[in-house]
Amino acid sequence: MNRQQFRQLVEAARDQAPDPDDAGDVARRASARPATRPAAETVAAQQVLWDLMADSCTNPLWAAACVIDGGCSDDGFDCFRGWLIAQGREVFGRAVVRPDALADLPVVRASAADGHCLECEEVLSIVWNARIRATGRRLAGDAFTIRYPELDPTWDFDFDDHAETTRRLPRPAALHLE
Repeated sequence: MNRQQFRQLVEAARDQAPDPDDAGDVARRASARPATRPAAETVAAQQVLWDLMADSCTNPLWAAACVIDGGCSDDGFDCFRGWLIAQGREVFGRAVVRPDALADLPVVRASAADGHCLECEEVLSIVWNARIRATGRRLAGDAFTIRYPELDPTWDFDFDDHAETTRRLPRPAALHLE
């Protein structure tokens, strides 16, 4: 499974979900599909998932996650990026390039009103669960590589500094910090 096929898998799950903003439901639906595919394809899908996680491992996106979710640990950032993957290719790509654009999403605006965190750990297990469902076995630990990029040193500041965060991410800050 390549990146395009993985993204199509997520898009198909979003299309089937009664509420495509329910990332957990999207993850469950997406997990059912690779279970019917050959085992080698499932392993390739795991690599694609971790490549997407690496692509979205940026300080600006982490700062946006802190603003939107009211704080964000390492694990919380993984879960936020899982939620972001469940939003589909277009939203994911736009957010990675311009995290401030997350403020355009109705679900982000709603989370400002209700305090709901935008996280989805289940996305991180889409392939893992599919593999177990298909074969009864877990993925081998060496079946994929996790590569973490260098973080941008110009974004090395305390994300709890609301003045600096507001300066850099004005639109999410206007929704969530005021």
